[in-house]
Amino acid sequence: MPTSPRTLIAAASALLAGSLLLTACGSGADAAAQLAGSAGSAAPNGTTINLTPDQHRITTPKVDAVAALVPEEIRKRGTLQVVDNLGTVPPLDFHATDDRTIIGAEPDIAHLLGNVLGLQVELNPVSWENVFVGLDSGKYDVGLTNITVTEARKEKYDFATYRLDILGFEARKGGSWKVTGPKDVAGRTIGTSSGTNQEKVLIAWNEQNVKAGLKPVTIKYYQNSSDYYLALSSGRIDAWLGPNPTEAFHAAQVGQTEVIGTYSGGGADVLGKIAATTRKDNGLVKALQAAIDEIIRNGTYGQVLKRWGLEKEAVTTSEINPPGLPKTD
Repeated sequence: MPTSPRTLIAAASALLAGSLLLTACGSGADAAAQLAGSAGSAAPNGTTINLTPDQHRITTPKVDAVAALVPEEIRKRGTLQVVDNLGTVPPLDFHATDDRTIIGAEPDIAHLLGNVLGLQVELNPVSWENVFVGLDSGKYDVGLTNITVTEARKEKYDFATYRLDILGFEARKGGSWKVTGPKDVAGRTIGTSSGTNQEKVLIAWNEQNVKAGLKPVTIKYYQNSSDYYLALSSGRIDAWLGPNPTEAFHAAQVGQTEVIGTYSGGGADVLGKIAATTRKDNGLVKALQAAIDEIIRNGTYGQVLKRWGLEKEAVTTSEINPPGLPKTD
């Protein structure tokens, strides 16, 4: 069974409080206990987040001209099959307090797009690699799960952007170490997830450091948040490199970690962007772009980002297949 956000946050806070604040009293553990016993949580912007299954999602009307852009097969079916990554990365995509209902910014945006397109959204949580397997096979129409535009992915998929891609380095709180570029991770042990753009950024940084005669980075791989936060709390990794929204949210909850540096998910030369992802040339990307532009125009997009504390990652318009993270050798 997936781990609920309250259980995960409370467990992570307890682990960090135990290993990092042996002489401290009160506030960190108390805050986690209060969170674990409540139905709400605070985003980094101070907004109270509803963690229950009863989400009262923001809605928007259907736009016939945009809905007409949807391929006929999908229109006749009446559903938009959205694939997401398991539901374990708050505030993007995670499980409510019932350990079953998927909530977060990504599901909220998916439902808004469904509103505009006149389609019933069906969320399909799978492992990261199966997101792309399902898109390839046509089982799913669109991936809405923090997928970064990359040049390699553009060979197989079409993209309609809807959020900036900002990566963050999360470390234990109170140190003087900051990450502003490759040299700052030389000789460090950094955790990340395999098959992600953050892994590619970290590998590229390491190669740059080695060529410059600096110490190499030790990269450790984790797929589950409980595993990498345990590694962080025990000192097995110096920092975790992942999506900044998730890290900022986690740090706001537990109070024992902090984001010590952010970086574009597209690397040094490209502004990283997150996009709705479809199988190449399946005809859906123009409808998705138009729907994203509609929710940006009518303000519901901004309401969703504010609801989850993601205002800094807003885009002003959706782009189809913009420049992505460059290929690596």
